[in-house]
Amino acid sequence: MIVRHFLDWVRTAPAGKRAEATSALARAYLYSELSADDLAAAEGAMLMLLDDPSPLVRRALADALAASPSAPPAVVLALAADQPQIAAPVLALSPLFVDADLVDAVATGGAAVQAAIASRAGLPRSVAAAIAEVGTAESCLLLLENVDADIAPLSFDRMVERFGHLAAIRELLLGREDVAVSTRLTLVAKLSETLAGFVVEREWLDPDRAQRVAREACEKATITLAAETPSQARPLIHHLRVTGQLTAGLLLRALLSGNVTLFEEALAELADMPVGRVSDLVHGHGTTGLRALFDKAGLPPSSYPAFKEAIEAMREGGFIGEPGGAARLKRRMIERVLTRCEDDAPDELAPLLTLLRRFATEAAREEARLFCDGLVSEVAEALAECDDADVAQQSEAA
Repeated sequence: MIVRHFLDWVRTAPAGKRAEATSALARAYLYSELSADDLAAAEGAMLMLLDDPSPLVRRALADALAASPSAPPAVVLALAADQPQIAAPVLALSPLFVDADLVDAVATGGAAVQAAIASRAGLPRSVAAAIAEVGTAESCLLLLENVDADIAPLSFDRMVERFGHLAAIRELLLGREDVAVSTRLTLVAKLSETLAGFVVEREWLDPDRAQRVAREACEKATITLAAETPSQARPLIHHLRVTGQLTAGLLLRALLSGNVTLFEEALAELADMPVGRVSDLVHGHGTTGLRALFDKAGLPPSSYPAFKEAIEAMREGGFIGEPGGAARLKRRMIERVLTRCEDDAPDELAPLLTLLRRFATEAAREEARLFCDGLVSEVAEALAECDDADVAQQSEAA
């Protein structure tokens, strides 16, 4: 009887009043102890309200039913197909949808629908993959902010491919611990490309130099990431090889940084040999086996002298006392290799010498930064000790 009176009244009531009454009806359906006949009548009334011309009414219905597992499925599914501002609450909260429903909504819905689904608690991997594949940048951003979302590694890669040029996406991806090191490198490459394009557009650098600076920045980031995640060396190297970044210059940088693990894993990948055998050749005596390994890896013959000198220096303890761990170039090592290569420098070594000189300059600057940072830390500690002493003296005087 009450529902019948409601249906009579709702035909002529203003939209705002209809919305309030609709919300009350939906809450009564969910939380009041209604008889079976009243429940059926209330559900019928809600189905009729789906055709109400005012979006206020339909939005009120969506807000009231969105989070409840007891909501009528037919009403919830109809609301999900309504205008985006009406569908968003139920798509964000309703537990009545299966994964296929959400994937379809991502594929066919607009930005508001995708954003609502991306914010769902416990978002399953299949739905996250759909958002990564076709979702807007905003929905991908919300997906990355959703700590309950189950995101596959391939979905991270897809978001990098589509939106890696956006700073907000890059920042969230780099801040996640579950992002693979290869994905991080791709992000660094995206950032380098963006910055290189920016400085070229502003005519601050010519294109060739900008590309070289970007490439060197990527190589430095690669060495740093490899030093921080030695357990992921092999997948990292496979990624570098597939993307064409596993170059002689990168390997030489790794060796001259003291990252022997990355160097040996890279040679093993290129030469298709067990890493243990490669390690024996690198750390053993003599150079005959080393040259054969180098040739099998397909590295440029003109770069062999630098590798040979660096390996010999390493065998003699060349990294002892060098600062920076396995992530920074070692100045004494580079200067030794550069000196040896300059002593017998045929014309074909000119590009190699140029690269070594750039390495030497970079290492000198990094060493100077470390030295200055150390001085600043010592001064700060000394000032702190003086302040503590002054406080102690004042306390004693008091």
